[in-house]
Amino acid sequence: MILLLAVLAGLLSGLLRAQLRKRAYQSFPLRLAWLVLAAIAAQWLIFSFPATRASLSGIVVRWIFVLSQLALLIFAWANRKTPGFWLLGAGLLLNLTVIALNGGLMPITPETVQWLRPDAPAGSWQIGKRLGFGKDIVLPREDTVLWFLSDRFRSFSGLSYRVAFSLGDVFIALGAFWLLWAMGGPAREQPLKEKNHVPDQLPTLQ
Repeated sequence: MILLLAVLAGLLSGLLRAQLRKRAYQSFPLRLAWLVLAAIAAQWLIFSFPATRASLSGIVVRWIFVLSQLALLIFAWANRKTPGFWLLGAGLLLNLTVIALNGGLMPITPETVQWLRPDAPAGSWQIGKRLGFGKDIVLPREDTVLWFLSDRFRSFSGLSYRVAFSLGDVFIALGAFWLLWAMGGPAREQPLKEKNHVPDQLPTLQ
């Protein structure tokens, strides 16, 4: 949810920025973009697609999740010179670190689970187990490695849809916003070779 809000805000502000400055809204050329598609597809299979999320073993899910996060981190590193990607990469690294150190899933405390699912029936989740078919594992704070990087932040309680998110998610959202905002900025500089091009025929003095 936090990433979706950042994308919408970045897109709208970037378009407005371009419109006010009478510029074109320009995308950046990105390297290894196929890694993003592969990571999204992998996470969809393990978390969302009914035929696979229920049949894959826990260890397979954890490995696929970690590898998909690693693929996204490689993508961010390959595009580190693009606006916003240092923040994106930092967020992905934080998430990957806490996920890897806690068995391949993102830790979340029982208190946060109770806040997320106040009407959940007893026994619908257990400490030390994966939370449903999602990416989280329910762990007490004292049993969590690098707890401060876990899904410990909460959305506003007044919202009808509650979410928990990590510090890494905040960095990722800020990076996505910055990237989309930058697309409404000044035109990209031409390559040095093209910018310093000397015409074949120099003008003659009269």
